[in-house]
Amino acid sequence: MSWTDEELAAIGDATELRIASRRANGTLRQYVTIWVVRSGDELYVRSAYGSGNPWFRRAVAAGTGRIQAGGVERDVTFTLADPATGADLDRAYHTKYDSYGPAIVGTVVGEKAAPVTIRLEASA
Repeated sequence: MSWTDEELAAIGDATELRIASRRANGTLRQYVTIWVVRSGDELYVRSAYGSGNPWFRRAVAAGTGRIQAGGVERDVTFTLADPATGADLDRAYHTKYDSYGPAIVGTVVGEKAAPVTIRLEASA
């Protein structure tokens, strides 16, 4: 499945996204609030504090979960992003979140952020 134009706009414009990965038994873990950016017809999230961040480890391990943002709630598949998207996503994060200051935006941009970037794929 793919995102609708309305979903992309709503989620892409939302300041924050709530993300939960699925446990092995199919139940959702507790939601975590993070930032989200849109690049073209894709949505991305990054782990602010590297690959050791619990929500990131669980999302990568589970591969599936659910997101809530901008009035949209969808089941998703988590896929590690292509590192080639790094510079584009850095620009997207700067454009959307620079008003929060360089210290916090610095946690989700740059070379260290590319390996901890997840593409959110809409699922049924």
